[in-house]
Amino acid sequence: MNGKAPRYWAVIPAAGGGARMGLNKAKQYLGLRGRAMLEWSVAPFLDSGWIDGVVLVLAKSDQDYAKLPIARHPKIVTTLGGAARAESVLSGLEVVADRTQGLEEVYVLLHDAARPCLDWADLARLRDESDDKHGGLLAVPVADTLKKGKQGKVSSTLDRSFIWRAQTPQLFRLDLLRAALRECEERNLEVTDEASAMERAGYKPRLVRGRESNLKVTYPEDLLLAEFWLAHAESQP
Repeated sequence: MNGKAPRYWAVIPAAGGGARMGLNKAKQYLGLRGRAMLEWSVAPFLDSGWIDGVVLVLAKSDQDYAKLPIARHPKIVTTLGGAARAESVLSGLEVVADRTQGLEEVYVLLHDAARPCLDWADLARLRDESDDKHGGLLAVPVADTLKKGKQGKVSSTLDRSFIWRAQTPQLFRLDLLRAALRECEERNLEVTDEASAMERAGYKPRLVRGRESNLKVTYPEDLLLAEFWLAHAESQP
């Protein structure tokens, strides 16, 4: 980043229900080593002094967040999300825009509420290596051999040397991301992550090497992996 003292905010969409977990409770509130998953996911941003604030985007029906200790954290602002991720992110960006009026260089870090094992060092590296205009995202090169299938059979083997698995956080300039997401909304384009919206707007986000431990909890078996990585992090000096 350049020398204009940019400001940083985090936006964490937490309005999803986690249907693929097969539980009646939203997965971001499941317990992990004595804390809710959401608390782990938010912690690196609260602990980083260079981040001004964290916007949590909650579901209208959310009754769990207010019970968490972080609900009273002075660095956290909450707002309500929509039916789709892009709607929730835009809602969070509006809060950041309101809180940073008059500031020219504002960047937002978008993170999944169900990624509880983010390392603070990776967060700082994303900040340092992202492009001022194009932004950046944590990602991991694919190690497995990739097969393209057709009607249940292999049709070809893909070149994995160009393939990365996108993670979060993803970092972009506030004004550029808002414009990109609004354009996708107007054109009714699907947004799988914020980088895809930026790509459609002509930007080329920088791939910043992440690590396997920064997994997204999607299925019940992922909870065991998250427990392992959190225990491993706690055991490090």
